[in-house]
Amino acid sequence: MDISKASVHDIHYLNDIKHSGLNNCTLIGDRGYLSKTSQLDLFNTVEIQLKTPMRNNQKDKQPFEPVFRKCRKRIETLFAQLCDQFMLKRNYAKSLKGLAMRIFAKLAAVTCLQSINIKNNKPINQLKYALAF
Repeated sequence: MDISKASVHDIHYLNDIKHSGLNNCTLIGDRGYLSKTSQLDLFNTVEIQLKTPMRNNQKDKQPFEPVFRKCRKRIETLFAQLCDQFMLKRNYAKSLKGLAMRIFAKLAAVTCLQSINIKNNKPINQLKYALAF
């Protein structure tokens, strides 16, 4: 698990990824990772392809592939649910270990609710459906 200060720009996280042991994969990022030089450096160093949607005002704007757009939407929905329904931002942890345990517990709860939705043929994103009878 890697945590940085909120004041650290997203693009600096790519340097940590180069030394994390990941290689030969595709990462989906947001518009904060648009730097072509950083993307190229990441690919040339550890063969990680970074897919990011382009801004509307860019000259060579190409549509974001539907598969990646769907994954990005799922990620954003999950983060919103964790922040709102599971109060991820307000956790009162006293140590990094305590923070990690609280995050893991909340992720486990989300996973359980999603599996209940799958078993009951309900939408996976709608976590509150799992609790309804």
